[in-house]
Amino acid sequence: MSYNGKISTSGNSEAIRLDKDLFKQHPEFRRHATVRADVIGPGTMLIQVVDNHEAENDNDPVVRAFLSFIEKDMCESPSNISQVSQDQMEKIAELTKGVSVSDDDDLG
Repeated sequence: MSYNGKISTSGNSEAIRLDKDLFKQHPEFRRHATVRADVIGPGTMLIQVVDNHEAENDNDPVVRAFLSFIEKDMCESPSNISQVSQDQMEKIAELTKGVSVSDDDDLG
């Protein structure tokens, strides 16, 4: 779901005003909630409530947003979930043949 808004001034700060429906439909964005904004690309921002410990301890907002999206889709459309086929498993095995990894590997 998308919500429209405008950037305006509030005192000495810039503010983002959003449709009241957002706050009615998502009470976690209640008045005085502490939020964090992460710029994840040009013209794209991810805003999250951070006054719960889960959000504060997870430092990758993009992965968290993606996993939330996947969770929502799985709950709303469970028929989209399917088991990995034997053909897919064989293709995966072929693509990763000779690749060895360890839990201790530094992936950068």
